[in-house]
Amino acid sequence: MSFQFTLNAQAIPEKPNPQRLVNDYVSILSSSERESLEQKLRGYADSTSTQLTIVIVKNTGESDPYDFAMKIAKDWGVGQKDKNNGLVLLWATETRKIRIVTGRGMEATITDAIAKRIINKTLSPNFKAGLWYQGLDEATTEMMKRASGEFKADEKDDGGGGLGFFFIIFILVAIVLFIISKINKRGGRGGGGGFNSGGWGGPIIFTGGGFGGGHSGGGSSGGGGFDFGGFGGGDFGGGGAGGDY
Repeated sequence: MSFQFTLNAQAIPEKPNPQRLVNDYVSILSSSERESLEQKLRGYADSTSTQLTIVIVKNTGESDPYDFAMKIAKDWGVGQKDKNNGLVLLWATETRKIRIVTGRGMEATITDAIAKRIINKTLSPNFKAGLWYQGLDEATTEMMKRASGEFKADEKDDGGGGLGFFFIIFILVAIVLFIISKINKRGGRGGGGGFNSGGWGGPIIFTGGGFGGGHSGGGSSGGGGFDFGGFGGGDFGGGGAGGDY
């Protein structure tokens, strides 16, 4: 497979043949590193149908890196046509530019803010240290987890944002217990202290399931049955983020 192409305003690499998810046009990764990432991304595509592709070029010529990445995403048709679940991670090594673009179906789970965070917190620090493979490996792992819903929400900052949620739960529990205590005192020995003749029927117990809908199983089934035989024609609407290092 040839990775040769001319860099100009229209210098978008053609869809690889055979199609691959890791496309290193500058050979900055070793063959074993490329294969490791390829197997990782193929395994993810197989279990979820979500296609995440890495494209590494020297530069984007006269094209804006974001436009370059978006054109690759659309021309190659990354993701499934009926789900638009494609993700493209573009890295221009010479100009030190990074872009993540998200398919329409991924914009809710990998928002622009999350894509920016992955670039700033994971890719840029590793690339500055010359840890090319580690940066790509860690970034794709986080993107896969985000896309699968393993991260329920992103922090507003680097502080303990989760404390606010537990504080609210604590206040709600305290209020409920206070109300129950007042009702029990008013009811006395007469036993008529409920909101209706049936009474409360016992204390309210909050389980570890939070306010969710009582599912006992763990996570989603993950799709399955999909083997990476090529890009599926997914569409992109403009979501994503960029950065450098």
